[in-house]
Amino acid sequence: MKAKHLRNRWLGLLPLGLILFLSGCGQLEMTVLDPKGPVAESQYDLIVYSLWFMLGIIVVVFVLFAYMIIKYRENRPGRKESDYDPNLHGNTAIEVVWTVIPFIIVILLSIPTVTTLFDLEKPPEPGAGEEAKDPLVVYATSADWKWFFSYPEQDIETVNYLHIPTDRPIEFRLTSADSMSALWIPALGGQKYNMAGMMTKLYLQADEEGTYDGRNSNFNGEGFAEQTFKVYAESEEDFQTWVEETQNEAPQLTAERYDELLQPGITDKEAFSNTHLEYVQHHTKEDAGYVVERYREQFKDQLHLYEIDKQESFQ
Repeated sequence: MKAKHLRNRWLGLLPLGLILFLSGCGQLEMTVLDPKGPVAESQYDLIVYSLWFMLGIIVVVFVLFAYMIIKYRENRPGRKESDYDPNLHGNTAIEVVWTVIPFIIVILLSIPTVTTLFDLEKPPEPGAGEEAKDPLVVYATSADWKWFFSYPEQDIETVNYLHIPTDRPIEFRLTSADSMSALWIPALGGQKYNMAGMMTKLYLQADEEGTYDGRNSNFNGEGFAEQTFKVYAESEEDFQTWVEETQNEAPQLTAERYDELLQPGITDKEAFSNTHLEYVQHHTKEDAGYVVERYREQFKDQLHLYEIDKQESFQ
């Protein structure tokens, strides 16, 4: 009777197991598992390696667990009544095993992870038979809640969209005008933080032409969900054509217009035939508080009234 009861309990868990299993069989396509460049490819390989490695650990643990509970169950056939007097202390062999095995696991996960992280701090290497190309430098500046992409070599700037050539490394120089953000283009690689008063570098590359989604992956207020942009990866010839059109047709970005764009809010796509780097560089200590100073001047009357109200409330 007891064995039948246990069997019924296990059979009762079968529908739940099927639901959990089938929930992963949908048609959802994860962008990070469909890499479009060498950086994303190396990160994909690391993810797959880690998943298979951890799956192997899970399988071993569950096999041993099942073996132990079946072999040493209380109602097993042929079990003899005897005093249970286990030796729980001083088993050197067991202590060595449960110390060495986790140590080996950590090493086998750490070595490829650290190697990949160091490789990502430099431009991607060209493929076999390909000529090395100098990275295209793009300053990616975040502001609540928009993105500014400055091309210093081409002397143009875009807002909330980005054009890049394929098969050429892109050196993103990341900073922020105000709150901390993180630039992330899942199809091309992982994210890195944008912070005011400093600069971080992120190397990415697109090997396939197409339009990719980019966004801010660090929550920074009510406009966080809308702080997105499009990345247009195209051939070198098409990229140069776009650059020339922007240089000839886009308006100039004045300091006044840039200050307007820095105010918190959502904006549409724009393009300019110069960059804001002529007026301010948010990664420097001198300009780290640029936005705060502009807001302080703009809202000085409101700040003055606030200080008066605060003083009166304590009297």
